[in-house]
Amino acid sequence: MQAFSHRAVWRIAAPMILSNLSVPILGMVDSGVAGHLPGPAYLGAVAVGATIFSVIFMGMNFLRMGTTGITAQAVGAEQPDVIRTALARSVAIALALALILLMAQVPLRSLSLFLIAPEADVMKYAGIYFDVRIWSAPAVLVNFAILGWFLGLQNARVPLVLLLTINITNMVLDLWFVLGLGYQVDGIAAASVIAEYAGLAVGVAFVLRELKKYPGRYVVSEVLNPTQMKRTIAINSNILVRTLCLMFSFAFFTAMGARLGPLELAANALLINLQYFMSYGLDGFALAAEALVGKAKGMGERRYLELAVKRCLQWTLLVAVLFSGAYALTGNMVIAWLTDIEAIRQTAAVFMPWMILSPLVSAWSFLYDGVLIGATWTREMRNSMVFSTFVVYVPAWYFLQDLGNHGLWLAFMIFMAARAVTMFAYYRIRIDRLPSAV
Repeated sequence: MQAFSHRAVWRIAAPMILSNLSVPILGMVDSGVAGHLPGPAYLGAVAVGATIFSVIFMGMNFLRMGTTGITAQAVGAEQPDVIRTALARSVAIALALALILLMAQVPLRSLSLFLIAPEADVMKYAGIYFDVRIWSAPAVLVNFAILGWFLGLQNARVPLVLLLTINITNMVLDLWFVLGLGYQVDGIAAASVIAEYAGLAVGVAFVLRELKKYPGRYVVSEVLNPTQMKRTIAINSNILVRTLCLMFSFAFFTAMGARLGPLELAANALLINLQYFMSYGLDGFALAAEALVGKAKGMGERRYLELAVKRCLQWTLLVAVLFSGAYALTGNMVIAWLTDIEAIRQTAAVFMPWMILSPLVSAWSFLYDGVLIGATWTREMRNSMVFSTFVVYVPAWYFLQDLGNHGLWLAFMIFMAARAVTMFAYYRIRIDRLPSAV
């Protein structure tokens, strides 16, 4: 069927891959601008502040994921009222969470800086950054809901425009506020705030245009329907637990690497950037899986659901092979561009084979994340992540720690493989229970 063809996969994946690539570029601009301020404390403060908000907002990205699956299923089932209320319900939750963040900003700032514990000057400027950046919360969280809604509608062009608007606006304002007007970390934070609201304005304009295709009106009692609200919150809660486990897994990797020595820590930090970069590419196909699997489930067609998974998996594995080959050919050159410290280069080269292997292992878990989100089988995704993190990954490291950093990388590979195996098992269990009509 054309709706689940290779072209349909790329129609969603390609725009999301392009928009994802703007994320690391924005991070480089933020760091570059901060690096031109007088003293290292400013760069450190921006790094600390950005880390705090990355954790906060990454934890709430369930607003995007949960909205995609619910909306895609409503599209497949041809339920325009559900399509409308799915967005309204997610926006309501987003605004409620944003209000909580704004009300709790003082203790949240104190706790965040206490946990990171930067030196005095960095803490001072990081606090300034936090006080400005926190006001982006309503726009960021509502944008998550809008992004998820459009992806559920099989429309990846609007998310591309929205994300590029945010990131390009942020870059331009970074340069203008700091290099042109002489602001410091407050200018970098303000650029992020303004950029998010610019993206929100664009998103709302597209939403108003799209809603004309689904005529009707919002009824508060339906938007806040207890049964549907409970389902939405349950889906989002499962995704939140999964995300927290994922965040823990990377923090654990960094912490254990730090115990092995400064060279291993530095080399791992550079190599894990290649992992993040690879994920930006492969996530495009996971997002396609979310939209297409959700639509197939909403249509009640098991064969289309399996076809969507097959198509997305084929492209995911092909691109994973390309990443693996690229890292084999150019990985050490990339590391050489990132650092001129020969000891770090040599250490990274020793562990580069793990990074060459990683795309082939990680691709499966990325893809099945998208499958389970699209089908709203989020309880299974949560269980897979909890099991893989605390029953497989952490014990594996303690059994393998005598191998040093090789043991840490092997434990990480086992973790990614465990995610893939358990999610695939859950997928097969759920799909085998379905009749030919979902």
